[in-house]
Amino acid sequence: MSNTVNVTEVKTTVSVSEETNTVTINGGSSVVEVATQGPQGPAFAATGTSLNDSDKVNNSVVYFSQSDGTFKADATRTVENLVDGGNF
Repeated sequence: MSNTVNVTEVKTTVSVSEETNTVTINGGSSVVEVATQGPQGPAFAATGTSLNDSDKVNNSVVYFSQSDGTFKADATRTVENLVDGGNF
């Protein structure tokens, strides 16, 4: 993790403590914005496989495409064509 501090006011001391997530400013009136990256959610798939939903349509059903190794949601598989036009 890297910290970036931009100081635009002369004669101001800024201290950043990563361990306690505190910012201390000595001198003058200042506006400080602090952003800490939060934990990332789990991957889409345990194997690292991705989901391509760039061509999704209404009622798309996600399926795995062996040819390119991705999960897809597109017009190839929808709830309408999955059972030859049936409703479920």
